[in-house]
Amino acid sequence: MTTFLSSRTQPPATPDDGPSRDEIFKALSNRRRRNVIRYLKSRDPKAQVRDIAAQLAAWENEVEISGVTYKQRKRVYTALHQSHLPKLADSGFIEYEPNRGLVSLTRESRHLEVYLEIVSEDEILWSEYYFGLAVVCGLLAFAGWIGAVPFTAVSGYTYAIVFSIVFGLSGLAHRTVTKRNRLR
Repeated sequence: MTTFLSSRTQPPATPDDGPSRDEIFKALSNRRRRNVIRYLKSRDPKAQVRDIAAQLAAWENEVEISGVTYKQRKRVYTALHQSHLPKLADSGFIEYEPNRGLVSLTRESRHLEVYLEIVSEDEILWSEYYFGLAVVCGLLAFAGWIGAVPFTAVSGYTYAIVFSIVFGLSGLAHRTVTKRNRLR
């Protein structure tokens, strides 16, 4: 018997495939869970729950860690202990030892990186930037091809070199900005 898979049907996931998109989105659907991952990626990938709670309380209240009150820290600690850390652990993104108060990233957490990039509201999307750059380069090439002045004074090789440099520098800038915008 032959089985055909339609374009909408996917084969069942194997354990080696990693977490599903639904698991990733569920884990990252809460700001505190995202901030736990952010904390662990930006510091030692193994930390005490109390240290994580103090930093999250500081971020949430927009104060330094030294300015966090006991009540603010306790509120975050309780939510982490009762809800957020168990959910991240159930998804396989962290190891959580509640008795010891230890949290650490797992290898599965590397699947979250692509979803943790930050794009601010005033930042242009890279897809829009590259599309605009391609349109400008295409218009310049077209102007040179039809013989519009002053574009005929520049050879096709010069255009190719300039376009290659512009796209190369754009790619380098894209890579730099993307690394900066990742939650580490």
